[in-house]
Amino acid sequence: MSDPNSFEEFVRRYQDMVFGIAVRLLGDPSEAQDVSQTVFLRAFERFEALRSSPAAGGWLRKVATNLCLNHLTRFRRRWSLFSQRRPLEGRADRTYEESLVSPGSPAADLERAEEHSQLERGLRRLPAHQRVPLVLYHFEQRSYRDIASVLGVTLGKVKTDIHRGRKALRQLMVTNDES
Repeated sequence: MSDPNSFEEFVRRYQDMVFGIAVRLLGDPSEAQDVSQTVFLRAFERFEALRSSPAAGGWLRKVATNLCLNHLTRFRRRWSLFSQRRPLEGRADRTYEESLVSPGSPAADLERAEEHSQLERGLRRLPAHQRVPLVLYHFEQRSYRDIASVLGVTLGKVKTDIHRGRKALRQLMVTNDES
């Protein structure tokens, strides 16, 4: 490698994305750190090709997802599939005060950040057999068929588990709202 600072810049540019994928899929920050390190080790091996590639982010996303799925398959008991709901967008239960917050205002940004944080906490509380399909469907925009193929289950199983996962996450979110 001609410029060691280039790889450091590359890691800084993509580390949050890679870690975010890993922590969402694995639900454990320490395991996510391990997987993220492995992703960047693989990127280092191919850095000359990735350095100027516009597809580097997609490649890292795919490697991170695959390593997480392999990790779950290898190190956790068997899990089934579920999907998740969109992160609190268009909530019908908004209060009058919440509806007064204008989009793009600091208050709206703060509200969105809190909702995102609440969703992340809810996802981490789900068991892996519910969390993984939810993340694959909503954060990775994978189709039901793709999820079924990747996880080696039937399409019907994916659809059923998606429904149950949404229900479990919704219940966790309601519980958090009440506390």
